[in-house]
Amino acid sequence: MQENTRNTIFLEDAEILAQQAFEQEQYVLRVKAPKCAASAQPGQFAHIQCDPQRLMRRPLSIMRACASEGWVEFLYKAVGAGTELLAKRAVGETINVMGPIGRPFELNTNKPRALLLGGGVGIPPMICLSEYIKDNQTEITPVVFMGSEVPFPFQRKASALALDGIEASVSDGLPLLEEWGIPSRLASLQNYDGVYQGYITDLARDWLNALSEAQRQQVEIYSCGPTPMLKAVAALAKEFNISCQVSLEEYMACAVGGCAGCVVKVKTKEGEAMKRVCVDGPVFEASTVFA
Repeated sequence: MQENTRNTIFLEDAEILAQQAFEQEQYVLRVKAPKCAASAQPGQFAHIQCDPQRLMRRPLSIMRACASEGWVEFLYKAVGAGTELLAKRAVGETINVMGPIGRPFELNTNKPRALLLGGGVGIPPMICLSEYIKDNQTEITPVVFMGSEVPFPFQRKASALALDGIEASVSDGLPLLEEWGIPSRLASLQNYDGVYQGYITDLARDWLNALSEAQRQQVEIYSCGPTPMLKAVAALAKEFNISCQVSLEEYMACAVGGCAGCVVKVKTKEGEAMKRVCVDGPVFEASTVFA
């Protein structure tokens, strides 16, 4: 994995360009942050001051970044005082953005079948990685599965892009990915029409089982989501002997490696070590974090 990227972190007063609300307090925020946009990579995040009333920042995964237009986009859920204040901020107002932060995903061109698994607020890095692959890695073919137990923060759309091993009744995907020519499917336990009724790892298993052994050897998994989901993804990768990178979600204070408030235990060549999710991660090899 790459060395940390602390020397490319920028602090910017960013104008809010858009703030779109979805069901159950979910929001897509777009800000003008050209320095962050120019350096952002899939798997990285920004540390955002939600409101002058709250000095503590909130880490938000980067969902999209456009270097040519200088904007960065985030998906977040208003679940506490900070993000609730952020949700009240209006277009034209300014928020302070520090980023991009962290170790990004590393694409493996020797594994041209990329399986992207995003759950809940772990969906944004998968969209970011999908767009990066589309624009920069034409030799890699991504397949994206996303899960949520609240309404998806976008309008679902029946996909015209077929996937082996996936039943025809599991039809819905993300319209943006459909526009990019990237097949996607959705999973949930909420009985949505067109959505897989079950866990995202079970949906991924159906797809993997439809591949030949030679095809499975071409797969690398990239994933982000809550810890229980990532444990299941790591177990899936071990089951099929597939390499897997995971982006961890942790509470953090400084987000630049100073406070060590976001450490996790990681297996290294020298033995177990405590690593900071903010700068040593958030992306790690799954096998080094989950047994």
